[in-house]
Amino acid sequence: MASKQASFEDAMNTLEKIVSLLEKGDLSLEDALKQFEKGIQLSYHCQKLLQQAEQKITILSQNAEKSIEPT
Repeated sequence: MASKQASFEDAMNTLEKIVSLLEKGDLSLEDALKQFEKGIQLSYHCQKLLQQAEQKITILSQNAEKSIEPT
């Protein structure tokens, strides 16, 4: 899913479902490992999106500060 550029919200929802499945303990070892791997990929995807958002906020804040500085 992460390779399809899922939105942050979609990725988090899927990640929550994976965690729930893993917590139940009903999956075979092979299926649990596949879900865990998918969860790790989604986690990295979410982290990347959060870092991008943080960078945007930093840039916007800096631009706002520059625009209100006395000349």
